[in-house]
Amino acid sequence: MGKGRPRPVVLDAGALIAFERNDRKVRTLVELALANGVALHAPAGVVGQVWRDGKRQARLARLVGSGLLEVKALDREEAQAAGVLCGQTGTSDVIDASVALLARRHAATVVTSDAEDLRRIDPKVRLVEC
Repeated sequence: MGKGRPRPVVLDAGALIAFERNDRKVRTLVELALANGVALHAPAGVVGQVWRDGKRQARLARLVGSGLLEVKALDREEAQAAGVLCGQTGTSDVIDASVALLARRHAATVVTSDAEDLRRIDPKVRLVEC
Protein backbone atom coordinates (compact mmCIF):
# COMPACT_ATOMS: atom_id res chain seq x y z
CA MET A 1 0.00 0.00 0.00
CA GLY A 2 2.92 2.38 0.51
CA LYS A 3 2.93 5.52 2.57
CA GLY A 4 -0.03 7.18 0.89
CA ARG A 5 -3.32 8.05 2.46
CA PRO A 6 -4.70 5.33 4.76
CA ARG A 7 -7.31 3.07 3.21
CA PRO A 8 -10.95 3.78 4.16
CA VAL A 9 -12.73 1.21 6.34
CA VAL A 10 -16.10 -0.47 5.82
CA LEU A 11 -17.72 -1.99 8.91
CA ASP A 12 -20.02 -4.97 8.50
CA ALA A 13 -22.67 -6.15 10.97
CA GLY A 14 -20.23 -8.27 12.94
CA ALA A 15 -17.88 -5.32 13.32
CA LEU A 16 -20.68 -3.04 14.52
CA ILE A 17 -21.86 -5.68 17.00
CA ALA A 18 -18.29 -6.09 18.26
CA PHE A 19 -17.94 -2.31 18.57
CA GLU A 20 -21.18 -2.13 20.57
CA ARG A 21 -19.93 -4.92 22.84
CA ASN A 22 -16.74 -2.93 23.41
CA ASP A 23 -14.56 -5.51 21.69
CA ARG A 24 -11.02 -4.27 22.21
CA LYS A 25 -9.76 -5.05 18.70
CA VAL A 26 -12.65 -3.37 16.89
CA ARG A 27 -12.80 -0.44 19.29
CA THR A 28 -9.06 0.14 18.76
CA LEU A 29 -9.42 -0.11 14.96
CA VAL A 30 -12.24 2.44 14.98
CA GLU A 31 -10.40 4.78 17.35
CA LEU A 32 -7.20 4.61 15.28
CA ALA A 33 -9.13 5.19 12.07
CA LEU A 34 -10.87 8.25 13.49
CA ALA A 35 -7.67 9.62 15.03
CA ASN A 36 -5.93 9.36 11.65
CA GLY A 37 -8.72 10.81 9.55
CA VAL A 38 -9.61 7.48 7.96
CA ALA A 39 -13.14 7.42 6.54
CA LEU A 40 -15.53 4.90 8.12
CA HIS A 41 -18.43 3.53 6.06
CA ALA A 42 -21.28 1.07 6.51
CA PRO A 43 -24.18 0.16 4.24
CA ALA A 44 -27.57 1.14 5.67
CA GLY A 45 -28.62 -2.52 5.56
CA VAL A 46 -25.80 -3.37 7.95
CA VAL A 47 -27.04 -0.76 10.41
CA GLY A 48 -30.51 -2.26 10.04
CA GLN A 49 -29.17 -5.73 10.81
CA VAL A 50 -27.72 -4.65 14.16
CA TRP A 51 -29.92 -1.77 15.33
CA ARG A 52 -32.44 -2.71 18.01
CA ASP A 53 -32.67 0.07 20.58
CA GLY A 54 -30.47 3.15 20.56
CA LYS A 55 -31.05 3.60 24.28
CA ARG A 56 -29.54 0.20 25.00
CA GLN A 57 -26.93 0.35 22.24
CA ALA A 58 -25.21 3.50 23.45
CA ARG A 59 -21.85 2.97 21.72
CA LEU A 60 -23.46 2.10 18.42
CA ALA A 61 -25.93 4.99 18.69
CA ARG A 62 -23.08 7.45 19.33
CA LEU A 63 -21.07 6.17 16.38
CA VAL A 64 -24.02 6.18 13.97
CA GLY A 65 -25.26 9.56 15.19
CA SER A 66 -21.85 11.23 15.27
CA GLY A 67 -21.52 11.74 11.54
CA LEU A 68 -18.14 9.97 11.73
CA LEU A 69 -19.63 6.83 10.19
CA GLU A 70 -20.95 7.41 6.68
CA VAL A 71 -24.04 5.23 6.29
CA LYS A 72 -24.60 4.47 2.60
CA ALA A 73 -28.24 4.17 1.56
CA LEU A 74 -29.39 1.10 -0.32
CA ASP A 75 -31.06 2.96 -3.16
CA ARG A 76 -32.39 1.39 -6.35
CA GLU A 77 -29.05 1.54 -8.16
CA GLU A 78 -27.14 0.06 -5.23
CA ALA A 79 -29.78 -2.63 -4.69
CA GLN A 80 -29.60 -3.66 -8.34
CA ALA A 81 -25.79 -3.76 -8.26
CA ALA A 82 -25.90 -5.92 -5.12
CA GLY A 83 -28.41 -8.25 -6.78
CA VAL A 84 -26.24 -8.56 -9.88
CA LEU A 85 -23.21 -9.34 -7.72
CA CYS A 86 -25.19 -12.03 -5.88
CA GLY A 87 -26.18 -13.52 -9.23
CA GLN A 88 -22.59 -13.48 -10.49
CA THR A 89 -21.25 -15.15 -7.36
CA GLY A 90 -24.07 -17.61 -6.68
CA THR A 91 -24.82 -16.03 -3.31
CA SER A 92 -28.00 -14.55 -1.89
CA ASP A 93 -27.02 -12.12 0.88
CA VAL A 94 -27.67 -8.68 -0.58
CA ILE A 95 -26.29 -6.97 2.54
CA ASP A 96 -22.96 -8.80 2.26
CA ALA A 97 -22.91 -7.88 -1.42
CA SER A 98 -23.52 -4.23 -0.51
CA VAL A 99 -20.56 -4.41 1.91
CA ALA A 100 -18.33 -5.76 -0.88
CA LEU A 101 -19.55 -3.11 -3.34
CA LEU A 102 -18.95 -0.30 -0.86
CA ALA A 103 -15.44 -1.61 -0.20
CA ARG A 104 -14.74 -1.74 -3.95
CA ARG A 105 -16.01 1.79 -4.52
CA HIS A 106 -13.83 3.25 -1.78
CA ALA A 107 -10.86 0.87 -2.18
CA ALA A 108 -11.55 0.13 1.47
CA THR A 109 -10.65 -2.55 3.96
CA VAL A 110 -13.62 -4.40 5.48
CA VAL A 111 -13.73 -5.17 9.20
CA THR A 112 -15.83 -8.32 9.40
CA SER A 113 -16.80 -11.40 11.34
CA ASP A 114 -17.95 -12.98 8.06
CA ALA A 115 -14.72 -13.33 6.08
CA GLU A 116 -15.65 -16.58 4.34
CA ASP A 117 -18.90 -15.23 2.91
CA LEU A 118 -17.32 -11.94 1.84
CA ARG A 119 -14.45 -13.75 0.11
CA ARG A 120 -17.01 -15.83 -1.79
CA ILE A 121 -18.58 -12.59 -3.02
CA ASP A 122 -15.28 -10.82 -3.72
CA PRO A 123 -12.05 -12.83 -3.44
CA LYS A 124 -9.97 -9.64 -3.77
CA VAL A 125 -11.62 -7.71 -0.93
CA ARG A 126 -9.23 -6.64 1.82
CA LEU A 127 -10.41 -7.96 5.17
CA VAL A 128 -9.62 -7.58 8.84
CA GLU A 129 -11.36 -10.24 10.88
CA CYS A 130 -12.97 -9.44 14.19
